[in-house]
Amino acid sequence: MDKLQRALDEARQRRGERAGPRLGAVPAGSIDDRWLGLKTVTPDPRALRARRVVAAEANDLSGPFDLMRTKVLLQMRKRGWRRLAITSASPRCGKTLLAGNLAIGLGRQPERRAILFEADLRRPAMADLLGHWPDHGAEALLSGRVGFADQALRVGSNIAVSLGLAPFADPSSLLLSDATARLIDRIEADYRPDLMIFDLPPLLSGDGTAGFLRNTDCALLIAAADSTTVSQVDACEREIAEHTNVLGVVLNKCR
Repeated sequence: MDKLQRALDEARQRRGERAGPRLGAVPAGSIDDRWLGLKTVTPDPRALRARRVVAAEANDLSGPFDLMRTKVLLQMRKRGWRRLAITSASPRCGKTLLAGNLAIGLGRQPERRAILFEADLRRPAMADLLGHWPDHGAEALLSGRVGFADQALRVGSNIAVSLGLAPFADPSSLLLSDATARLIDRIEADYRPDLMIFDLPPLLSGDGTAGFLRNTDCALLIAAADSTTVSQVDACEREIAEHTNVLGVVLNKCR
């Protein structure tokens, strides 16, 4: 465990962060025990489809999401990346729906574990997509009021989700916090996910997203065909590249 912690500290320093103090005690038991200890929910497949979360089953509808999942995993594995940010230029581009489908699609690969963090705290929508709500919102986790084991939900055997409950007025105060960076490192050390997905606020809506990107390895930019402009895509790509790696751009809402 100490070797892993040192590796995480070194990774933070390479991203220009101070290591900071270590957080709390390691949860009891093995990695498997920690995953099994998370509260389990089972979304209704019909309700998921009604909300356009279609990646729970392999079919024609899930095909585009499956292709994106495979490309994301291949590119990240090739580079040794584990932390993926998902953002957009503006609201209503479909990034939360895409993040939900990506996470649910990963559930069909039981040999991999993934954690999805809903970090768009002003507009939490993931609980509505999944049809399940946590006892505590994501802001309670990021502010340190509750631990991950008490806040996160487990979907199936290998996907954990940290969901928001109600809009939070000042997300930047949490997203830009050094304590949040250390918390994410602690969760990664305790649960060893193969992939961590962060559903972030739109990039051009405030400073929280740009500041948080330093905690990630790469980012997907979601563009809506009916609203996102080429100049917005260019501006967002430049902004992302200043803080992390641009994994790619996904064009959504194509007719």
